[in-house]
Amino acid sequence: MTLTETGRTFYHQSLRILDDLFEAEHAVSEAHGTLKVALPLSFGLMHLGPAIHEFLQIHPRIEFDLDFNDRQVGLMAEGFDLAVRIANLADSNLIARRLAVIEAVICASPAYLECKGMPTSVNDLINRQYLAYNLLRDYNHWHLCDADKNLIKTRINLCLKASNGEFLRDAAVNGLGIILIPPFIVYREIERGALVPLLTSYTCPKLTAYAIYPQTRYLSQRVRVFIDFLVARFKGTPYWDLCRQKAL
Repeated sequence: MTLTETGRTFYHQSLRILDDLFEAEHAVSEAHGTLKVALPLSFGLMHLGPAIHEFLQIHPRIEFDLDFNDRQVGLMAEGFDLAVRIANLADSNLIARRLAVIEAVICASPAYLECKGMPTSVNDLINRQYLAYNLLRDYNHWHLCDADKNLIKTRINLCLKASNGEFLRDAAVNGLGIILIPPFIVYREIERGALVPLLTSYTCPKLTAYAIYPQTRYLSQRVRVFIDFLVARFKGTPYWDLCRQKAL
C-alpha cells in the first residue's frame, strides 16, 4: 500500500498541527526538569553562580547539573543542554545568543608600578614582567589597537603563566607583574585600588560571552527561559565595566 498525493499532503499537514500543539503546550507550561550546563570556571563561579541562585528562586522546579570547566565540551556528545562560552566563535552547527561583550583590561598593582614605573605606550612594555593565561592560542603576544585603529602586536616577557584567571589576578595584586585580563575577574580589585588600569588609550582584545545550544526545532521550555533570563540579566553595559569606568 502507498499513500496517494492527497493522503501524503494530509499526513504532513497533520504532523505540523501536532508539532504546533506540542510547542503551544510547552510555551504555557511551567519550566521544569534538569538542565545540564557547561560553564567557564572563573566567569561561572563569579557571575553565573549568583545568576543561577536567583533563577532558582523564580523556577524552583528546575534542577541544575553544572560543569565548571574551561575546556570546550561537545554539547551533543556529552549530553549538555547548553553551554556558556567566552570566545570568538567559529561557524558551527550550534546556535549562539550573545550575553555580553568583554574587552580585556591591562593592569598592575600600585607597588609594581612604583618599583618599575608607569608605562604610557607599548614601547614602555619592553623588559617588564608579565602574567599570562596559558590556554590562549598566542599567550606570548599582546594584540592592541592604538587611537588610529592600527594593530600593534607586542611580544611579552613572561614570568608566570597559568590556566586560571583568579590565580593570575592574585599574582598581579601581589606585585608579580602586568596582566591582560577580562575585567569581570579584576573589577573589584580595580574599584578598591589594588590594581590600576594601564594604557587605557589602547583598545584591548574583545571576546563575547555566548549561551550556546544545539539546533533543534523546539527548544525545551527550561532551556528557553534560562537563556532569556541570562540575556536580560547581562543586558546593556555589564556591571564589571561600570566599576572599571568609575575607577578610570
